[in-house]
Amino acid sequence: MRIALPASPRPLWRPRSIRGRVTALVAILAMLLLVPSGVLAGVVARQELTNAGWLDARRAADLMADADRAGKVTAPIITSSVPGVELVQIVGPDRRVIASSPAAAGLPPLIDTWPSARDPQQDMQTCANPRLGCIRLAAIRVSSAPDSNVVYAGDQVRWVISTAVFDALFAVQVAALIFLAIWATWKITGRTLRPVEAIRTELAATNVHDLSSRVPEPAGDDEIARLARTVNSTLERLEKAKDRMEQVLATQRQFASDASHELRTPVAGLRAQLEEAKMRPQDTDLDQLLDRTLGDVDRLQAILTDLLLLAKIGGGTPNAMEDVDLAESVRMEVSRRSDRLPVQLRLAPGVVVKAVDTQIARVLTNLLDNAQRHARRLVFVEVRRDRESAELVVADDGDGIAEADRERIFERFTRLDASRCRDRGGTGLGLAIVRDIARAHGGTIEVGVSHAGGARFTVRLPLAGPPGVPEEPAPEGAMTLAAFSVR
Repeated sequence: MRIALPASPRPLWRPRSIRGRVTALVAILAMLLLVPSGVLAGVVARQELTNAGWLDARRAADLMADADRAGKVTAPIITSSVPGVELVQIVGPDRRVIASSPAAAGLPPLIDTWPSARDPQQDMQTCANPRLGCIRLAAIRVSSAPDSNVVYAGDQVRWVISTAVFDALFAVQVAALIFLAIWATWKITGRTLRPVEAIRTELAATNVHDLSSRVPEPAGDDEIARLARTVNSTLERLEKAKDRMEQVLATQRQFASDASHELRTPVAGLRAQLEEAKMRPQDTDLDQLLDRTLGDVDRLQAILTDLLLLAKIGGGTPNAMEDVDLAESVRMEVSRRSDRLPVQLRLAPGVVVKAVDTQIARVLTNLLDNAQRHARRLVFVEVRRDRESAELVVADDGDGIAEADRERIFERFTRLDASRCRDRGGTGLGLAIVRDIARAHGGTIEVGVSHAGGARFTVRLPLAGPPGVPEEPAPEGAMTLAAFSVR
């Protein structure tokens, strides 16, 4: 039984592009920051203007009170000493106007509030006089005496700068700042993400069969530039991997064709011999038949063994590698063999490589088999150190290999014409195995001309430890204390 879980609610509106999301986020943040800031700024500005109006009124009232105390007040009061304060009255204790400014001439006391001796100065606002509208006043007692005069100073409230128009001005400024933030974010993110769109377009147009195209790399070292370089590096690796895969597939197809051809011949011969023996058993020599069929089976087994080894080597770097002393490995391998021609050795001690011992032995076996197959009188094996590499040299005094064939002989199932085709049981895979083992161990193999005019195979492998002092190779024909012959 399945229980359906409620789907998570989807947002009502969400921009699809990163550019739209960043712009929407900046718009929200701008509104969250600028709207309260604009409101607060408007409140503070209005309060400052209001305080400024009160300060002007207080200052004018103080100056007029000082003049009244000094007896310098004239009636009418010609002008206020503070600009912007037009309404000034001096009122006696009997609530009679003693003197007033021209703007307040003929008016009763501007307000009924009368400052006390304990609170000689008061700020107030009144809208009782229809003629004047709302006015803001500062009232101050001239002295603390009971019969002290009171000075009123102030002016009409300027609604144009203190109400809706003033708030609208701040609202327009906040809206303009929000729009500017949104527009700048849209433009900047668009320009910033333009290389990303170019990368996306180029990747969308990339054909899996043609990975040679590259995305444009913007200048600089920011995240997008590093992304473009990484994408190009990935495309380059994919292109190389594709090329290698095509080479591997081509090699496998050729290998399968060659292997089927090589296996078909001994299988066909074996079948023909068995069918002939079945049809004419009275004319068949059983011992000869068994010898021939066993020979064919041995050849099939050798080919299959070599094929399995090549497949194993082609899997990459071999595992379970250990230090192998090439000189000791050569001595042990040569001592187990019973060859038709003597083997001359020149072995430098202490030449150690990191390798699989059995595979190094297989390299030597295949090279010795090849040399014994084509040599006339002598096979030569040398182990030496050359700078940072170990060298294993196997040479013979046969007919040699033509320069045009020195690369082809390492191909699988390749046999040369003329004198080097005297195959005595070879599978055609020996030198291919040697090359693949050398490459798997980070080494190389090359073929040249020996001192005696035959073939000279040189396998170079990296040394296992720190490189020693290079040694000068001795001539092939000379014998040293480290050299001996094995038959």
